[in-house]
Amino acid sequence: MMLLYDGLYHWKGWGGKLQLASGKCRMRIYDLTKSKQNGVVFLKPVVVVLTDEPREKINDMTIKSCASHIATLVTKQFGIDPKRTLWVEYYPQVTYGKADTNVIPEKYEAVEFTWHKNKAVSPKWKLLEPPLSDMVKNLEKQSIYKC
Repeated sequence: MMLLYDGLYHWKGWGGKLQLASGKCRMRIYDLTKSKQNGVVFLKPVVVVLTDEPREKINDMTIKSCASHIATLVTKQFGIDPKRTLWVEYYPQVTYGKADTNVIPEKYEAVEFTWHKNKAVSPKWKLLEPPLSDMVKNLEKQSIYKC
């Protein structure tokens, strides 16, 4: 696996000075064509994992609310083939309530887009199930330990 990008990704929105729909997220881009998978060929060898960052401004948007916009920008900026890319949104575990007794477990969601004139439209979310979720978790663990 080759880690192509690991860092904060800022996207600009629209609306002039107001920058409506702008925001930032944690983004990692993996290229599985560079990995040693014992002859396994991936239909979608590029994996983009996005995670929300704390919002600093009231008009900062979440990755879910700007998924199509982010996918369009990232595809252009990094020269990624959208038909060969697995888009994943990661939501870490959250605890809340008295003494943090309530837990919302972590989840990975795959996002599928329809591509029209090099623009992502009509996002559809689906819970990423094993073994694909296990592969993404493993990629994330490997990249954290290499940093």
